[in-house]
Amino acid sequence: MPNVYTGGTFDLFHEGHIELLQACKRIAGPDGIVTVALNTDEFIERFKGKAPIQTFRERKIMLEACRYVDQVIANIGEEDSKRTIESMYGSSAPDVIAIGSDWAGRDYYAQMGFTKDWLDKKRLVLIYIDRRTGMSTTKIKDKLKNG
Repeated sequence: MPNVYTGGTFDLFHEGHIELLQACKRIAGPDGIVTVALNTDEFIERFKGKAPIQTFRERKIMLEACRYVDQVIANIGEEDSKRTIESMYGSSAPDVIAIGSDWAGRDYYAQMGFTKDWLDKKRLVLIYIDRRTGMSTTKIKDKLKNG
């Protein structure tokens, strides 16, 4: 079975996150590994212009407790996810990069520093996971702010 890589902030852990991780585990199967590359607090603050609600440590603990996640690593590459992925080569090297369908309309390749050639050289498949719930951390924050 394939090893699956996904990444993100995972702030205010919610059903949309579970939906993504559950799909990653289905793809990986019982013998595959699901790795989550978790964005650091410093990167989030620089990239989004504000700190996450939960710290890296808090977010990592929640992800590690999720039954659909086998390992959590820090996203050391920040915008350039190639660096984080390349650091994994060995027994847990990914075969599949899975991302939420909310990225389908954006330039994920540019965001992550990928090229088609790089993915092909690494024998990586990029797939989009359908986000049916539409839940997001932004929606939760808006709900808290606006009642």
